[in-house]
Amino acid sequence: MSSGRRHAATAAERPDWSSLFASRTKLGGGELTAILSLVGSEDTITFSGGFPAPETFPVALVGPILSDLLTHDPAGALQYTPTEGLLSSRTAICELVAATQGTRPELSDVLVTSGGIEALQLLCRVLVEPGDAVAVEAPTYLGALMAFTGSEATIVGASMDADGVCVDELEQRFSSAQPVPKLCYVIPDFQNPTGLSLSAERREALVALCRSYGVLLVEDVAYRELGFAGSPSAPSLWSLDPDSVLQVGTFSKILFPGSRLGWAVGPSQVIAMMATAKQNSDQCAGALGQRVMSAFVEGGHFPSHLAAARALYEGRATAMLDALDHHMPEGTTWTRPRGGFFVWLTTPPEVDAIAMASKAHREHVAFVPGVPFYADGRGSNQVRLAYSGVPEDRIAEGVKRLGRLLRNE
Repeated sequence: MSSGRRHAATAAERPDWSSLFASRTKLGGGELTAILSLVGSEDTITFSGGFPAPETFPVALVGPILSDLLTHDPAGALQYTPTEGLLSSRTAICELVAATQGTRPELSDVLVTSGGIEALQLLCRVLVEPGDAVAVEAPTYLGALMAFTGSEATIVGASMDADGVCVDELEQRFSSAQPVPKLCYVIPDFQNPTGLSLSAERREALVALCRSYGVLLVEDVAYRELGFAGSPSAPSLWSLDPDSVLQVGTFSKILFPGSRLGWAVGPSQVIAMMATAKQNSDQCAGALGQRVMSAFVEGGHFPSHLAAARALYEGRATAMLDALDHHMPEGTTWTRPRGGFFVWLTTPPEVDAIAMASKAHREHVAFVPGVPFYADGRGSNQVRLAYSGVPEDRIAEGVKRLGRLLRNE
């Protein structure tokens, strides 16, 4: 009779499955996994992850919403949903976009997704084939780079300056690239990782450029509503040309990430194909998160909720900028964001940010070196610092430790 105990295989006895792995598994790094592993770390000051502050989570409002849903409609709150999303949640997204961007999408132009990253993955499934070109800002969100490279796309990067992506350079890339990129992915507001925003003049130029070349412009608005001065004065790219721009949004930054809820708004033809692709992905976004979000919007809670979040993040950004001013050695520069979660720091050229990251861990402070935010290996002397999830007193201490490390370097 078997004892029921499993035989503990030695390393030599265990089968090696790596020879079966698809080639695309070698194209994406483990940077996001490493960042998320530090969630909740108490002994490390974590500037690495763009985590929303738990203090912004609307617990007092969400509790009664959940109680009401589970009391009066448990079947609807806990059941599967249509792939494109519940009617109530798509309507709520339409209302939220109309209120914050001045243009209301049609229901057929809206897809509810399991976070913003799923929208990018679905877009890759629908449009990107091996060898296709995708244009991005350089640097850009590493999760987007992982999605594009995982689809075996060729990345075409354009530099950024204080006014955002350099549209003239992007036009040169379009005119010389063979083939012309299918997509152009940008984060116009308080960009990840730099904290920079695209100027109003360049927004108009970028939309016109992509339209003229037949390139689908993909706008990520993850941080758009987190400007310290309130809603951005510059229009969203989607509002400038709803027929040529696909917008990707997420509730992770403006509500709470545990809902894993986002949206795609864009040309109905593209949205319909993304919905078809989603049927072979996770089938549908969770009903409970959708119902909570729609009730939150319908209850008119977003304006006051966002105002409180903006004030908190502005305080943390100010604390980081003050600490950088005080502790950083000469020759180090950084961006001064007016919203969002991030500061982008550039050290003297001889500093190796990757090597410094391991030393920083020994000092119990974490950041992300700049290299993963580029597709071409740049960024060796750059660093992304996220202030969003760190209390102000710990921000000051963490920057002090980084300044000491940099002086030693």
